[in-house]
Amino acid sequence: MLEVTRRAAREAAELVLMGFRRAPAVEHKGAVDLVTQFDRDSEELLRRRLSEAFPFAIVGEEQGGEPDGVAFYVDPVDGTTNFVHGHPFWCVSVGLVVAGQPVLGVVISPPLGIEWYGWTTASGERHAGRLSATSAIASALLEGLASEPRADTSPARPRIVEDACTVSTNASLEDSLLATGFPYDRRESAENNFDAFVAIKQRCRAVRRCGSAALDLCLVADGTYEGYWERKLRPWDIAAGIAIVRAAGGHVTDFDGGSTSMASGHVIATNGAIHEALMSELARVVPSRRGA
Repeated sequence: MLEVTRRAAREAAELVLMGFRRAPAVEHKGAVDLVTQFDRDSEELLRRRLSEAFPFAIVGEEQGGEPDGVAFYVDPVDGTTNFVHGHPFWCVSVGLVVAGQPVLGVVISPPLGIEWYGWTTASGERHAGRLSATSAIASALLEGLASEPRADTSPARPRIVEDACTVSTNASLEDSLLATGFPYDRRESAENNFDAFVAIKQRCRAVRRCGSAALDLCLVADGTYEGYWERKLRPWDIAAGIAIVRAAGGHVTDFDGGSTSMASGHVIATNGAIHEALMSELARVVPSRRGA
C-alpha cells in the first residue's frame, strides 16, 4: 500500500512542478484562499491512481468526498499561496485514515527535493523515513557563484539519500524551534492565533510560519522543529502529516490533549518531550475546545 501511495504522490508532484514559477491562473475560494488548475489536475490524478488500486473513499480539498471507515485524504497542493508566489514551501500530501485516525502518510515537496513517509501497523509497529536529493539545480547555482569556472563542466547529478525519520530529543521548550500558521478567516475572526503566536514566541527559541501544515508536521517528524500548533485546519491538511509524526515517535493531540484533531482541526504536534509544556502555554491564551 505504501509504495502505491508513494508512486501516486510522486506522479502528482511531478505534474504540479510543471506549473511552479510559471504564473498559473489563480482563482479565489475566499479572501486569502487560492486555487489553481494545478490543484485540480493534481487531485484528479491522485483520485484516479488511488481508486485504481484501493476500494477506499477519497476525500480531497478541491472535490470533497464522503469519508468512510477507511479513507484517503489528499491535498493536491498544500501551500497553494506559496506555489502561486513562487515560494518553494509547498507539497503534495496523501494520508490514509482508519476509524478517524491517520495511519499512513506520504508528503512530497518537489522544490525542497524531499519525500517524507510513515505508517503505523494494526499491531502498533511504526516506521518513518525521509528521502532527499542533493539538487543538481542547487549545484548549478553554486557553480555560477564561483569566481572562476570549474574545468569540469558536466552537469551535476543529484544524489538520493534515504534515512530514518525521527523526532528531536530536545526536552526544553525554551530551546525549541516551533512552527505555526494562521487560519483563512484571520481577517474576520478573533480566533486567529495571533495571541498564541505572540505568547509562545516569548517562551521558545523561535517560531516559524511557512504556510504549509503538511510540511510543518513533517519537519516535526524529522527533528527540524520540536513542535507545531495550529487551529481551524482541514482534515486533508493534516492527515498525512499526523501519520508521519506519530510514526516518527512524536505526539499529536488537539488543544485539550485528546485525539480528535482530524475532527476538530486543532493540532498540537511535538517530539513528545515538550508536549505538556507547549500545551500548558497554549492553554493560557487559547480557550478550551472540549465539547465544541
